[in-house]
Amino acid sequence: MIGNRKYDAVFAHMEDLSDPALKLNLGCIRSGLINRDAENRVLMVPVFSRTYGMLVNYDLFEKEGLSVPTTWDELTAVCAAFKEKGYASPMMGYSQKASSCLMYTVAYPMFAATLADNPDALAKANALDPAAGEYMRPALEAVKQLIDSGCVGLSECDKIGDNYTKVILRFFEGDVPMMICAGDTVSGTKKRESQSEAFTNAPFAYAFTPIPSTAEGGYFIDSPSVEFSVNKDCDNLEMTNEFMRFLISKKELNQMASVKRLVTPTADLSFDTVYAPFGKVPASRTISPEMIGITDPLTVQIRNAAFKVGKGELTIDQAVGMYGSLE
Repeated sequence: MIGNRKYDAVFAHMEDLSDPALKLNLGCIRSGLINRDAENRVLMVPVFSRTYGMLVNYDLFEKEGLSVPTTWDELTAVCAAFKEKGYASPMMGYSQKASSCLMYTVAYPMFAATLADNPDALAKANALDPAAGEYMRPALEAVKQLIDSGCVGLSECDKIGDNYTKVILRFFEGDVPMMICAGDTVSGTKKRESQSEAFTNAPFAYAFTPIPSTAEGGYFIDSPSVEFSVNKDCDNLEMTNEFMRFLISKKELNQMASVKRLVTPTADLSFDTVYAPFGKVPASRTISPEMIGITDPLTVQIRNAAFKVGKGELTIDQAVGMYGSLE
């Protein structure tokens, strides 16, 4: 909605939640999730956040005497080791359609990191300037390498029929070391543990970790998932603000995140062992897309480019040259 003029009428009704008179505890929320408009107002407060990574079956790593990778070289090496031990696809994920495909989940954090360090590149990318396509190259090369090397067995991934329930249930079969997905998918794991006969019969320890896409490790793409605003013209403004004062606290936000198994917007990620690995990502590798100004049209380009390159429909050079027109 931010930056889209058709929502101006909606924003016009929103209360400034940063007004000191409201006494909202915005300090309990990670600063990279708090978005201020041109007038320095906070019109929406995140109550859940999202990120991208991979579910890791810790028991499989222990069984095979392998360590969970923390760098790109470690990732490719551990995938090779799993393949030698008979695992057809050490990394899996949804791959049937571009929307939320595993290729995008791998590529987007790398592309966002490239743009975060280069304001001129970000401006070109947001403007859908074809010249910005070159900034996708490292991310697309990573996607292609994972598939070409057999880290990701695309034929196996194509058997997964949807990007939510079936992704989770496939992971719970217990023979997938790493399942590439978004945090929104991870949110469904708790309630589906009992729906999986395989997991019920042979439960295992697992967590959601960054994909170690560089020599330094992976990225934490720290982005709002669900946000609340207050209609300043509503009939019960005082009651609504009292509810917001109750909700916007470390205790309540963490409790709600725990119930829904979504990523909390607070700084405390350790309370849920599934998301705890993201709490260890340093600030230098934490990227808040909304804060740096990444827009939706840009994400469409990297999503479609990564999918088409991953599926072999385009070469990397072709995808790079088509930036701005990838539909």
